[in-house]
Amino acid sequence: MHILIGIIGIIFFLALAFLFSSDRKNIRWKYVGLLLVIQLIFAFILLKTNIGITVIGGISYGFSYLLKQAAEGVNFVFGGFKLDPKKPPFFFNVLLPIVFISALIGILQYTRILPLIINILGFLISKINGMGRLESYNAVAAAILGQSEVFISLKQQLPYIPKQRLYTLTASAMSTVSASIIGAYFTLIEPKYVVTAVVLNLFGGFIIASIINPYKVNEEDDKLLVDESETKNQSFFEMLGEYILDGFKVAVIVGAMLIGYIALIALLNGVVSGIFSLLSGGTLDWNFQTLIGFVFAPFAFLTGVPWHDAVQSGSIMATKLLSNEFVAMQALGKTHGLSEHAKGVTSVFLVSFANFSSIGIISGAIKSLNDKKGDIVARFGLKLLFGATLVSFISAAIAGFFI
Repeated sequence: MHILIGIIGIIFFLALAFLFSSDRKNIRWKYVGLLLVIQLIFAFILLKTNIGITVIGGISYGFSYLLKQAAEGVNFVFGGFKLDPKKPPFFFNVLLPIVFISALIGILQYTRILPLIINILGFLISKINGMGRLESYNAVAAAILGQSEVFISLKQQLPYIPKQRLYTLTASAMSTVSASIIGAYFTLIEPKYVVTAVVLNLFGGFIIASIINPYKVNEEDDKLLVDESETKNQSFFEMLGEYILDGFKVAVIVGAMLIGYIALIALLNGVVSGIFSLLSGGTLDWNFQTLIGFVFAPFAFLTGVPWHDAVQSGSIMATKLLSNEFVAMQALGKTHGLSEHAKGVTSVFLVSFANFSSIGIISGAIKSLNDKKGDIVARFGLKLLFGATLVSFISAAIAGFFI
C-alpha cells in the first residue's frame, strides 16, 4: 500500500513543480523520467542489495574510524571536563569532529584528488541529466564542499552565469549536504539513510530544477565557464590552517543555531501547550510541534508514511524546514512509537540543507563574492527553498519503496 501512496505522492510533488514552472512547454520529460529511474535503481541497490549494504557498511565504518580519531583531538583539548559518559555533550561528540573532517577535505583538495573526483563525476552526470557540465560539476562539488563553500570555487564564473543557471546551481547546493558534516549525521540517524539521501538528492535536484526552471545550455558557453577556474596559491600549512578554522566555524555556527532554534521551539511549545490546556480545561495536550505536524501530515503521508505516523513524521519534517536538519534529527531520536518505515522515510527527508536559514546562507555567500548575483539569489530565495523541499519529498518517497 505504501508503494502506491508513494507513487501518487511523487506524481503530486512533480505536479507542484510543474505548476510553478517558468517555461512548461520546454520541460524535457525524457530526462525527468531517466533521472527518476536512476534514483529508483540507486535506492534499490543501496537499501536492498548485498552490494549496497556492503558499501554503506564500509562508508559507515570509515566515518566511525575517523570520528574516533577526531575524538582524540577533542579529548586532548576538553578532556579535563568531568563529563557524563552516558550523556556526552552534543557539541563535543557531534559538532567538533567536523573540524577534523574539514581538515581531511582540505588535504584532498590541496592534493588535487578531490577536484579530479568532482570533475569526473560531474562529467559523467552531465551525460544523463540534460544539463551542462557546470551544473553537474556544481552538484557534486556542493555535496562534498558544502552549500556556501562551493561558490568560492566558482568565483570567477559568477559574473557570467545567467539567472536561470544560477537557480539550478543554488538549488543543487540547497538540496545536498556537506561531506564535512555527514559524520555528524551518522551519530544521529542510521548511516544507510544518510548515504541513500545524499545520492538521491543529487539526482533529485536536477529533476526539480529541470521542471521549475527548464533551459538549454550552449555547449561553447558551458565549456568556457567550466574551464575558467580559480586556484589559490597557498602552502600546505596555510591551506590546512584555513580548513581547520573553517571546520571550527561551522561547528560553532551550527551549535549557536541549535541553541537558538531549540530554545525558540521549546518556548513556542510551552506557549501553545498552555493555550490549548487553558482552552480545553487540560484535556488537550497539544504544542507547537503538534500543530505543524497536522499541517505537514498529508505531505508525510504522500511519501509513504503510514497515516497513524503522519502527524509525528510531519512535525519532524516541518521542524527541519523551519529550523535545520540537526534540530529535526534530535527530535526524531527522541520520538517514540514511530514505525521503522516512518523513521526511515523521515530520516531520508531530513538529509539536506532545505530550510529557511539556508536562503540567507547561500545568498549571503554569493553576495560576498558578487553583489549583483547575491541580490538575484535573494529574490528567488523562496522558490529556491520550495524546489529543494520538493527534492527531499521525492527522495523520501522513492527510498520508502525499499524500506
